[in-house]
Amino acid sequence: MKRRWRNPSLVAGATIVCALAAAAAFGPLAAPKDPLAINLDLVFAPIGWAHPLGCDELGRDVLARLLWGARISLSISAAVVAVSVVVGSIIGGTAALLGGALDELTMRLIDVLLAFPGILFALALAAILGPGLLDLAIALCAIGWTGYARLVRGEILSLRERDYVVAARALGSRTGRLLWRHLLPALAGPLIVRTTFGVAAIIVAEAALSFLGLGARLPTPTWGNMLDEGRAFLLTAPNLTAAPVVAIGLSVLGFNLLGDGLNRALDWRG
Repeated sequence: MKRRWRNPSLVAGATIVCALAAAAAFGPLAAPKDPLAINLDLVFAPIGWAHPLGCDELGRDVLARLLWGARISLSISAAVVAVSVVVGSIIGGTAALLGGALDELTMRLIDVLLAFPGILFALALAAILGPGLLDLAIALCAIGWTGYARLVRGEILSLRERDYVVAARALGSRTGRLLWRHLLPALAGPLIVRTTFGVAAIIVAEAALSFLGLGARLPTPTWGNMLDEGRAFLLTAPNLTAAPVVAIGLSVLGFNLLGDGLNRALDWRG
């Protein structure tokens, strides 16, 4: 059992995710530079001791902006996944327990939403709502719950005939109590694994939408709009795009490794 929790994917993923979380939580506080401070004397300042990742076209410190962007990107991703898990679990669990027309209607709705690429649906909704972090989160939540609803529904369909569930129903447990007290705890493993992969997907989606101008309003830095600003200087100052690209790639790698490691450790598929 202990060896399961020492698998390389889990150790590497947990290390990367913890480092990213620490950078997002404490990095902006420890950064010696203001991420919004414009200094025209430092335009495109090279990488050095004073500016470890250089400065951008307005003389702003890239490292400070990267750390501040980490806080925003990871916070948005965590919030979107948390809301998606709760909403998806309620909808999928209720549909599975009640069955009938409600279950059929719910699954057809999910099928319709999943028929389109999620990023395109979120892009269309974000474009309607307009730029802003709250609107971006709403757009990502609108499609994010579907995968969790499908997962919870499928697992509950296999659990609802178990003896302890039948006994709870016989004792008069209502649907909500049955879902929260008896069924969802049994789904903790698959939900945790799915959540880690979900965070990685939302990080990429948030960066993509911010890159298109549908995320945080400038000059607030996020990894996505840092990419957008830096692409015009790809040849003259490649560090402006390399920094957020590496941050996004490292985050996705960390959460995917963590998800794979948890999947092996929990062994929820048997």
